[in-house]
Amino acid sequence: MRFTTLLAATLGLVMAAPGYAGDSTPTVGTSPWGPKDELGALNLMTEDTRAAILSRVAGGQVFDLSVEYFIGMPGWHAAGDPRYQFWMTHTPRGAAIDDPLGVGRDIGEHVSYTGSAVSMYTHTGTHIDALNHFGLNGEIFNHFSADEHLGDTGWKVTGAETIPPIVARGVLIDVAAVKGVEMLNEGYRVTQADLEAALEAQGVALQKGDVVLIRTGRMQVYEEADQFSHNPPGLGMEAARYLAEESGAMIVGADNLSFEAFPSEVEGNYVPVHTYLLSQVGVPIIELAYLEELSASKVYEFAFVAGSLKLRGADAAPLRPIAMPLQ
Repeated sequence: MRFTTLLAATLGLVMAAPGYAGDSTPTVGTSPWGPKDELGALNLMTEDTRAAILSRVAGGQVFDLSVEYFIGMPGWHAAGDPRYQFWMTHTPRGAAIDDPLGVGRDIGEHVSYTGSAVSMYTHTGTHIDALNHFGLNGEIFNHFSADEHLGDTGWKVTGAETIPPIVARGVLIDVAAVKGVEMLNEGYRVTQADLEAALEAQGVALQKGDVVLIRTGRMQVYEEADQFSHNPPGLGMEAARYLAEESGAMIVGADNLSFEAFPSEVEGNYVPVHTYLLSQVGVPIIELAYLEELSASKVYEFAFVAGSLKLRGADAAPLRPIAMPLQ
């Protein structure tokens, strides 16, 4: 089966001829921070913005916004990417018997040695998409081209290693709660009106440079991989534009697997929200954020602090974000 046919079947798409609706084909965005810029909207984070949000931290409870990694966990596999794998490389009894370090049986039985290894797709678990994850017409944000900037060892620009430690104002938009449901329906497409209604109900206004996290409630079935991964709710193009262009979000994210809803709203593009955010406006995406405790505690504004692994040339990296309530 061809990849496009497989993907169409997985996402429920009706594949169209190449091209987009309208008079022109969308192209990647040009960074206002110059032709060498690799950070896009992350440039909105400065010494002053970091100091401002940290000065408001209340202390006390800290919310962990990351998920656990385990064999059988949900993941994106439609394109054939590997599932999360974990295996023991050394066990106390095995190391004593095999003696891999040559220390002798007696020492091996006295000093218990445990080791393990993992293998996974970079978009597994709580992670952040780098700007090179999706592009248009062979280019990524700021017109870096695959022909010139992508080698066998990864991208030479905008790799995950370029993502700085993130310290910013975070905002939870609890769409599921404002709709009075535990979890949005499968395939539900979050609209601008949904976001505005939730913000009004929460008494919170977005600010330029925010990390905006959308709660769909999907995380409640995270342990059930098939249910979690099947046709999740997500954002539509209108909502994405509202966050990036009208509100000036620095990073956007959600608690679902693929952030946007399927099938695509745009003819000729199976992931228009991803290509819009990453390649047209330079806004990174966080996926699989754990937002249940924030929602239960009704914490809608917080200091968001996170660091991703510096995977050189990669298109995403695991992220360990935390939220600290404000005074």
